[in-house]
Amino acid sequence: MGKQMTEMLKGTLEGIVLTLLAEQPAYGYEITSRVRDHGFTDIAEGTIYALLVRVEQKKLVDVEKVPSEKGPPRKVYSLNPAGTQELEEFWKTWSFLSQHIERLNTHTTNTNTNTTNTNTKEN
Repeated sequence: MGKQMTEMLKGTLEGIVLTLLAEQPAYGYEITSRVRDHGFTDIAEGTIYALLVRVEQKKLVDVEKVPSEKGPPRKVYSLNPAGTQELEEFWKTWSFLSQHIERLNTHTTNTNTNTTNTNTKEN
């Protein structure tokens, strides 16, 4: 994964994880697997666990320790009302940013096409 992709994901990964938890509660490894299933294959498991610590500290999730067949109990994370509100804000922000970035991209693409066409005509 390129550096630019990594930097952009840092700002959106919390929203991605909260979205997955809105679908259904899950434990750390399961969340990592689901993130990867959605195409984010290069995200390290440790990155997800660090993020889960942060969202727990921010009180965006509820945590329940559930017995495991193997080893210690698992922490199962579920979205709580504060997390739901944070997730709604994330999607509003994402919508705003994506619309404006796409508009910039369209403008840049049109400008580059016009410049290319102008340069071609001059030659």
